[in-house]
Amino acid sequence: MADTQPLIRALEVQAEVCGGFGSAFSAGLLQKAATEVKAGGPVGALFAPWAGVGTRELFADAVPIRLLGALHDLALSGTAPGLAAAYPGDDRPGDVERAWLEIDGLIDLEAVGLAAFMNHEPQTNEVRRSCCLLPGFLTIARETELPLRCLELGASAGLNQLWDRYRYEFGAAGTWGANSTVVLDTEWRGAAPPFDTKASVIERGACDRKPVDIEDPIARRRLEAYIWADQRERLARLAAAIDVCRAARVRVDAEDAVAWVRRMGEPRQGVATVIFHSVFFQYLPASSQGALVGAISAQGAKARDNAPLAWLRMEPPPDNLAAMELRLTMWPSGEERILANVHPHGAWVEWLAG
Repeated sequence: MADTQPLIRALEVQAEVCGGFGSAFSAGLLQKAATEVKAGGPVGALFAPWAGVGTRELFADAVPIRLLGALHDLALSGTAPGLAAAYPGDDRPGDVERAWLEIDGLIDLEAVGLAAFMNHEPQTNEVRRSCCLLPGFLTIARETELPLRCLELGASAGLNQLWDRYRYEFGAAGTWGANSTVVLDTEWRGAAPPFDTKASVIERGACDRKPVDIEDPIARRRLEAYIWADQRERLARLAAAIDVCRAARVRVDAEDAVAWVRRMGEPRQGVATVIFHSVFFQYLPASSQGALVGAISAQGAKARDNAPLAWLRMEPPPDNLAAMELRLTMWPSGEERILANVHPHGAWVEWLAG
């Protein structure tokens, strides 16, 4: 029998994270799950593919988040009205005790669907992360004085491809962008932002091993399911961004990131090519991480002053998966900088660059 302590610890820690990020309902569900795993309850069967896996690996594979997504998806599906009524809505905060009673009664009945959701790799598309990426794009535009060619890796549905078509509000630090139905706000901390910079995107592209088709209502529901159910403003932003991207016919190539970078990432004269990603790299196996760094570096070696390459990423540092930073490498110099510490969902940006 596999040791369940790493799983229990992962659920409890993720509950603390959710609570700290303002999602009391998600925290409550994960605490309930941890308690039931301790007691040998039926929810434990959903974690069978991760039997014997350590806590760090469970976090790297986002296993507690997979559970939250699977349960939220069931609540959204229309097949479990009792569970849906216990979940948060625009007019109610949600009832953890009532929701878990419903879940206990549904796990055996919905085991196949729940397992299928959890076994599929997580695909989130938090559009507010563009608040964190924006100052990086503006830094590149300012320093190169060139139009941008933006290439996103692990793009999911591609909602952050249209970062330049959204409206940004950073409180007293300023605003950026034209009027848009997608309004992204965040708390700005630190030195003055580069918001006086104009950025022109003349080409954009994206890849994902399994892109989310936003024309498919089931796929759209999957994106919604990965938003914590009591964070209604995040759900509203997601819906608005999906509408904008559907109208723009955003495209995401179904291709491995390493192969795509080798095919698409070569610098071009007269433009700044920007390879970017957010909360993607950490989910790659170590071998794929190494191959991707090698592919990007190889393209960087081809960069010239009039054909620069930038690698912009919003990812946790290797030694602390609970933190998040915005890091930029620019070629031809190859200089690497940490531009900011950021909130994983874009709620704040602590600017470190001058």
